[in-house]
Amino acid sequence: MSGGAAAAVAPAQRPAVAVPALKDALLTALVAFGLFVPIVGLRTDVGANGGLVLRQRWGDVAVLVGLAFAGRLLMLAWRAVRGDAKPATAARTALLRKAGTFVAPVLLALAVLLPFIPGTGRYELDLGILVLTYVMLGWGLNIVVGLAGLLDLGYVAFYAVGAYAYALLATIFGLSFWICLPLAGILAAFWGVLLGFPVLRLRGDYLAIVTLAFGEIIRVVLLNWVSLTGGPNGVTGIPRPTFFGLPFSMSGEPGTFAGFFGIEPSPVHRVIFLYYLILALALLTNWVSIRLRRQPLGRAWEALREDEIACRALGINITTTKLTAFALGAMFAGIAGSFFATRQGFISPESFTFIESAIILAIVVLGGMGSQIGIAIAALVMIGGFEVFRDLDEYRMLVFGGAMVLIMVARPRGLVGSRTPTVALGTRRAIGAEHVAEGRG
Repeated sequence: MSGGAAAAVAPAQRPAVAVPALKDALLTALVAFGLFVPIVGLRTDVGANGGLVLRQRWGDVAVLVGLAFAGRLLMLAWRAVRGDAKPATAARTALLRKAGTFVAPVLLALAVLLPFIPGTGRYELDLGILVLTYVMLGWGLNIVVGLAGLLDLGYVAFYAVGAYAYALLATIFGLSFWICLPLAGILAAFWGVLLGFPVLRLRGDYLAIVTLAFGEIIRVVLLNWVSLTGGPNGVTGIPRPTFFGLPFSMSGEPGTFAGFFGIEPSPVHRVIFLYYLILALALLTNWVSIRLRRQPLGRAWEALREDEIACRALGINITTTKLTAFALGAMFAGIAGSFFATRQGFISPESFTFIESAIILAIVVLGGMGSQIGIAIAALVMIGGFEVFRDLDEYRMLVFGGAMVLIMVARPRGLVGSRTPTVALGTRRAIGAEHVAEGRG
């Protein structure tokens, strides 16, 4: 058939393609209607007499259902226009690497100079500390999920172990922050090894279920072991970190930070110190991850991620490979947990629920498993960017979920997805006829 005939047939096929798309979009709108009616359409408020009044918001439901219908229709139309054409993977990977080499220094420079940027106040610094904490947690979980390919849904357990380890060591034994920081990481790594042993033969969904159970076990233990952890009341009076023995005090005495340097006392000094502290810890996590990825251990993690059976066939010790991934990922979570405890001055089991593990895992997946710069961008978008929508109240989570869906549809491998192994063949090699039955590979 000639090109003109094919072009003539194409318009006739469009109605056949449009009808299934409309049915799909209508089904999506129906599902959205069923979800949004109880969540958005019906809301209970306190009435004038103190009782509960049911308020109906069908207009908001109609807008959300219409957005779901239009969004699904646009997505199907985009897929139809795109067709089966696939972009050049090698060219796109090279472009992403070039973009990463440009974006990474810019983000690092902004992170270092943030306290000195005009207009930066206490709120921006606190938000930067929160974002950097999740960046560090994401890079730690990336070792387990992105490099070793082990789906961990209980990562918050190691975060909790580090926080409670620091809180108890500092309040009971009076140890300083700089001593408790590595001890919390070591204890969290120990618990990571304990988790690794029972799941050595598990993979996929079964591994995820066991790690999820482990995270809940840790939370329940913290909630019920009242004599040690304080139970629901948590641990209070956690000591704040000092600047090499100089406490941050508003008195301005010679033994304080402000008195030693002869500056005016300000509560912002401690916040700036905590900001640079978590920035240094996050950069340390990044440096260790990159260095280990280029070592034989990191290559063993990548081989395990790609194919565990082939990894065994190559003679790689699967037990050691899995345990080291769990231990190192847990160690960084424990260090981040100790920082969280000293920053808050108070911790309780409510800070270490499953939703925290889900957020950290979402950061790793949305950023791109195995991509350090992608995880940093995802943490900045998810934790810092959605502060813009805080005034939307209950709609904030709808915007959050919708953005995650859009990212996964547009970028299934994450914002900067890259699963290319550290060691890979640059070009395809032909296999001799004597090695294959078909005659040539």
